[in-house]
Amino acid sequence: MTGPAKPTDRASIRRTNLGLVLRLLRDSGPRSRARVATDTGLPKATISSLIGELVEHGLVSEGEFERDGAVGRPGHAVALDGRAVSGIGVEVNVDYLSVIALNLRGDLVAEGRIAIDVREAGPDAVLDSASRLVQDTIGTLLASGIRTLGVTLAAPGMIDLDAGAVSFASNIGWRGVAVVDGLRHRLGPAAPPVHLENDAKLGAVAEYLVASAAGIHDLLYLTGETGVGAGIIAGGRLLRGTAGFAGEVGHLPLGPADGPRCACGRVGCWETEVGLAALLRYAADPDDLVCDPSVDLVQRLAELRRRADSGDRRTRAALERIATGLGPGLVLLLDVLNPRLAVLGGYFAYFGDYLIDGVRREVNASVMAPNAGGCEIGLSTLGFTAAARGGAYLALDAVYEDPIGSALG
Repeated sequence: MTGPAKPTDRASIRRTNLGLVLRLLRDSGPRSRARVATDTGLPKATISSLIGELVEHGLVSEGEFERDGAVGRPGHAVALDGRAVSGIGVEVNVDYLSVIALNLRGDLVAEGRIAIDVREAGPDAVLDSASRLVQDTIGTLLASGIRTLGVTLAAPGMIDLDAGAVSFASNIGWRGVAVVDGLRHRLGPAAPPVHLENDAKLGAVAEYLVASAAGIHDLLYLTGETGVGAGIIAGGRLLRGTAGFAGEVGHLPLGPADGPRCACGRVGCWETEVGLAALLRYAADPDDLVCDPSVDLVQRLAELRRRADSGDRRTRAALERIATGLGPGLVLLLDVLNPRLAVLGGYFAYFGDYLIDGVRREVNASVMAPNAGGCEIGLSTLGFTAAARGGAYLALDAVYEDPIGSALG
């Protein structure tokens, strides 16, 4: 109806098909050219041409033989490669900054972490530190022949994607902070593209890329940090909501009316009962090492873990209280969302063996649908790296939009 296809139309279609092949290999794993053709619905000749181009630019590689059926000649399995390109994710948390770089295959190629009291330091100092982490990482990668395609900063709280700003993050005291512009300015004009997203949503993206290989496309990711947030994947898509604020579950009014005041100013927020600050409050006195934000979080949690494993009554009681507090909120979320998988992340996963049984009992007993609506409760295997990993994956999204253009730089 619009006349003959123009060359630019054909180029656009080819870019789309190249990205389609890459996404299939990312989400479903290596497979033969014949299986790629079947799974994408594209002709075998087209797939052969597309894969040849992707191999030429180092984005996929062909490995061992794979037999598609009981008879017929086996074909080489095609897999993601892309070892010469990377994405960087930077997480801003209450008391640390972390950076992770992944190549297109999802391999960890660089990482770094510093302890910092983010609220006390203020946005400018935090962005200064973040830019140094990113610059050091880009330099390290470049020395290894790896080009950085993008940087994504993961921040807690409400994110204005259009403005590239943190609208409000109560736990770090940020309001209206122009993160993207600030980081771009510090990195300079030669910097790769910079993005911003909520930390829980990026954690959900990272977990989904693990779960999708098992055919799971409806997922709830629950962070266990000072704040508690949720990332929601529905039908394979990240749920952001009308204004991008979907998943702010830490402020559900599930706590007692006479409980501690939340950083948001209200009383009774769920995260005041189950967030990291709550665990520390239950488990230790304020002058205890584990409550010192200048000490790296990994070290503090390792000390709490040591106490729990050695049978310390106060630590064990604190973890039991967290498990009890998690149950009602998780039941509410499962009743509303009915995901196939609910993943407990952050410190919930770190202490998962102390929490998971109690949480599962509450879920199985209280979710309205039989058998918890078919939802499995699992523990993250990504630990405290989930948000930064999700950021690195998002930074690599340009490859899937324009594979060859990204490969050529």
